[in-house]
Amino acid sequence: MTASHLIIFLHGIGASGEQLAPLASSWRAHLPDFAFATPDAPVRNSYGGHQWFKVDGMQLDPGRIRQAREAFDRKIRDVVSREGFDGRLDHVAFVGVSQGAIVALDGVASARWKIGALVAFSGLLPPGPVPPDGGRTPVLLIHGADDRTIPSAASTIAAGQLRSAGFRVELDVEPRVGHTISTTGAGKALAFLQSAFRR
Repeated sequence: MTASHLIIFLHGIGASGEQLAPLASSWRAHLPDFAFATPDAPVRNSYGGHQWFKVDGMQLDPGRIRQAREAFDRKIRDVVSREGFDGRLDHVAFVGVSQGAIVALDGVASARWKIGALVAFSGLLPPGPVPPDGGRTPVLLIHGADDRTIPSAASTIAAGQLRSAGFRVELDVEPRVGHTISTTGAGKALAFLQSAFRR
């Protein structure tokens, strides 16, 4: 049976797609006709994991993120094609955490990926203009108030950037949560996706 929708999970720096497989598994019962993909980022790092762009102490460098666009787009195109969603991007969602959230936000905000929904945990959007023509994608930003890796203000700023470009954005800053996906946050993300793809 062909899946109705596809969720692509984008992991954080130094990890792998397997890191987010448990989250995908926990959602299967609630989204039975969805396909789930947990690809590895295309760049290996010195710790034996994967990353979407090189950091080298410059996590917030917009240039590094722009340089990663070609490899990111190639990876996503491969996943979309393999899962049978060519021409059905409005039925695709990105769920990214940390560095995975950064490249997901960049992909949607730059209008390169006009997908059906985006969930970004503990991410940020590099400074710069956001074209208004990508604003059909609903966005949920979830960030821990106690995040010491990427401050929650980054998601607050991203929400403002996206709203100014016409995106429909929900922002949830979770008290007493650090740089992680909380159980509550995972539940909110699931409800958001169910609502975004309700037919």
